[in-house]
Amino acid sequence: MPAPVLSGAMKESTIGSWLADLGDRTPTPGGGGAAALLAATGASLVGMVSSYTTGGKWADREEDMLKVKAEADLLRDQALALADADADAFAAVGSAYGLPRGTDEDKAARREAIQAALKGAAQPPVDTGGVAARVVELAEGLVERGNPNVVSDVAVAASSAAAALESAIVNIEINAGSIKDTEVVDGLRAEVDKLTGAIERARRVVERVREGLRG
Repeated sequence: MPAPVLSGAMKESTIGSWLADLGDRTPTPGGGGAAALLAATGASLVGMVSSYTTGGKWADREEDMLKVKAEADLLRDQALALADADADAFAAVGSAYGLPRGTDEDKAARREAIQAALKGAAQPPVDTGGVAARVVELAEGLVERGNPNVVSDVAVAASSAAAALESAIVNIEINAGSIKDTEVVDGLRAEVDKLTGAIERARRVVERVREGLRG
């Protein structure tokens, strides 16, 4: 997945102001942005755990952990950019539905624009799910190798990523339900299947951590 350019409102907002907008009666941000924030949270926690697993007695794995930290930071930034991409895509759908339909030509153009916008709107949640799935993979590698003093944060990272995955799936499916192109819909369903598998993987990570904490 290409890294989105980070220049949008999500990164520039405070968490408080963004959540206030989320809770208001405004078209965006919405569930897609919330999914992206969850993915970014999971990535940040992975970055934190890897940072605590460097130096001193962790010198033997520091190089690997620095790589994990660098990737986690990139994933966080990608997720934040995807929150903005989702808002832009939703706005495009709204614009398409607002096109004139006074003549048959208008109606045909409007239908085509709506379908194009819906296809576009399905992509940010697919990409958000991809980010979250990778967060799960990184978290999985930290269960045994990460600093045990912050192992609970590994579980929270995986749990946040699982919530992001579930949210991304819902947003993919709501768009897929209105898309007429069966090939596109089949592709989206295949993505949902992959993301569903990542949710199960995330839950296994959480359970492994909990088993370790219970002793």
